[in-house]
Amino acid sequence: MDNVRVRFAPSPTGYLHIGGLRTAVYNYLYARQKGGKFLLRIEDTDRTRFVEGAIENLIRSLNWAGLEIDEGVMMKDGVVTEEGDRGPYIQSKRLDIYKKYVDQLLESGHAYYCFCTKERLDNLREGQKIKGQVPRYDGLCRSISMEEAKERIAKGEEYVVRLKLPHDEDISFMDEARGKITINTNEMDDQVLMKSDGFPTYHMAVVVDDHLMGITHIIRGEEWLPSTPKHVYLYQALGWDVPTYIHLPGVLNKDHKKLSKRQGDVSVEDFKGHGYLPEGLVNYLALVGWSPEDNQEIFSMDELIQAFDTKRIARTGGVFDVKKLDWINSHYMKELSADELLDMAMPYIEEAGLFTKADVEKNPERYRVLMETIQDGLDRLEQVPEECGFLFDEYEVTEDDALEQINSETAPAVLEGLEEILKGMDSISLEEAGKLMKQVQKASGVKGKNLYMPARAAMTGNVHGPDLSNIIYLLGKDEILKRIEKAKSYRK
Repeated sequence: MDNVRVRFAPSPTGYLHIGGLRTAVYNYLYARQKGGKFLLRIEDTDRTRFVEGAIENLIRSLNWAGLEIDEGVMMKDGVVTEEGDRGPYIQSKRLDIYKKYVDQLLESGHAYYCFCTKERLDNLREGQKIKGQVPRYDGLCRSISMEEAKERIAKGEEYVVRLKLPHDEDISFMDEARGKITINTNEMDDQVLMKSDGFPTYHMAVVVDDHLMGITHIIRGEEWLPSTPKHVYLYQALGWDVPTYIHLPGVLNKDHKKLSKRQGDVSVEDFKGHGYLPEGLVNYLALVGWSPEDNQEIFSMDELIQAFDTKRIARTGGVFDVKKLDWINSHYMKELSADELLDMAMPYIEEAGLFTKADVEKNPERYRVLMETIQDGLDRLEQVPEECGFLFDEYEVTEDDALEQINSETAPAVLEGLEEILKGMDSISLEEAGKLMKQVQKASGVKGKNLYMPARAAMTGNVHGPDLSNIIYLLGKDEILKRIEKAKSYRK
């Protein structure tokens, strides 16, 4: 299938929501698997919600996630551009196009002018709610003739254009993830297609744009499922082929409610800020609402493209589990080289005031070893300063287990042996650090846990942690001697 065309069409209302990125990921995977095109269109017809800079942020977020845009809205040298021969790809630039097709629907009798005031509509809805009815337009203006409507418009009366749905007619469509869906028009509303300000509603614009841009598969959130029959009817009324629909389950919080800002982080920018890697976030998001045939959980982008199957998309919402995201992201953190990790973590390190790029340039080996030492304990980049704490924080022993080790029977012999050997050294190379504890074992006659636990507790204030030889190298002779001296003060 070489003619597949899918689109991601967000509104520029702020930062990209994590659920929006998941929708973009599924569109991208489908396009790449089928050898098709992935378009970015900006749906900005609701001007009241437009946020300056949101388009740039959307594009940066998609680029960061590794989703390459084939056509539509892009950014070159920091400037928003449009690439492709089916533009414009920003809806506010397409108003004349929408008007043409709204006029066509009016002429064919599939739409009508509505002159109802906001006050009348509010009262109508209120009355329907009191009666326990579903609020919907009552069709008052359906019977107004075209001649009368045009006279009222000529006199300056405000109006909208509504879709004229047939009465009591089943509208069916196939959803590739959910099967056949049928809704009767009696359960639907005569949707507004063109607002009084001349801007189309989502329902009109999305159908026109998807048709004219050659979109073959519409992969979008399940919140649009109730509107899809109206869209199908619009395609039919305009004489166009209906595309294939694939509606995605919602992204839910741990309480199985829609993921929203009230519960914490929801934007891609939030997760970038915490130091998640794009590979980790995309890998995890792909699994929120879709499952592979086997139990594989770690996927490269290429593997996701190969494995993705719309028939395995869930029908119920997927819970966003931060612990699972951390676990998947930690896999990608471990795959970084020490130099890559250091480079990515520098903004967090400098913000914490631990060291600078100039410090790294003076002693690259030391900071490379530091990254290797802490790497296995990391889920995300923001943890790097805390994990480096043993080297930079004020030395204190507060853990009960560490205090217990410093007060153990073998501690005096271990610490004295360590102290004696260090005093005979000028400095500690990485190679010497790897041999030091064997020398302490020989000098003290203590081995195993009774050797390593008191030494670690005295040097770090903890009984668990990274490789001890690396810690010895990183702390250096003078710092270890200072810590041994202070550790003695904790003995009872």
